[in-house]
Amino acid sequence: MKIYTKKGDNGETSLFGGQRVSKNSKRIEAYGTVDELNSVLGIAISHGLNEKSKELLDAIQIQLFVLGSDLATPPSKKIKINRIGETEITFLENAIDELEKALDPLTSFILPGGSPAGATLHVGRTVCRRAERLAVDCAQTDEISESAIKYLNRLSDFLFVLARFENKKSGNEETKWLPGS
Repeated sequence: MKIYTKKGDNGETSLFGGQRVSKNSKRIEAYGTVDELNSVLGIAISHGLNEKSKELLDAIQIQLFVLGSDLATPPSKKIKINRIGETEITFLENAIDELEKALDPLTSFILPGGSPAGATLHVGRTVCRRAERLAVDCAQTDEISESAIKYLNRLSDFLFVLARFENKKSGNEETKWLPGS
C-alpha cells in the first residue's frame, strides 16, 4: 500500500463513512490535535519514564487512536467503530486517584517544567486542553460524542498529575508560582 493517495491534494479529506470535508474543518482540527497529543506522549515516553507511567501512557496512546476515530466518525453514522466511553474515563479517574496518593497536596500553582519527561507531559496537558477546546467548538456545529469531550477534560487532569508524579520520581522539585516574584 502506498502512503500517498493524492486524494487530499485539493484540501479535502474523507471522514469514516466516505463524507468529504475540508482539511480545516472543526472536526479535522479536533482529531488532528488528538493525533498531535499522541505524538507528544510518544516524546514523553522516549525520555524514559518510570514503569508505572509508561504502562499508563501505553494504554492512553491506544485510547487516543480510538478517540481519533470517534471524532472522525459522526455518532449518527451507522459505521461500527470503537468509541471512547465511561470505561476509559473511569480508567483515567482511577489512575489520577492512585498517582495522587504518592504526591504532596497542592498548596499553590506550579510552573511547568522539571525533568524532560515531566516537562513534556506538561506540554501534552496543554495540547490536550487545545484538543478539548476544539472538540467543544466542533460540537457547536457537528455531532460528536459527549464522552469525547469528557475524556479530554479528564485526560488533561491526568497529564497534570502524571507530570507531577514523574517529576517527583525523578527527584525534580516543583517550582511554585508565587505572585509578584
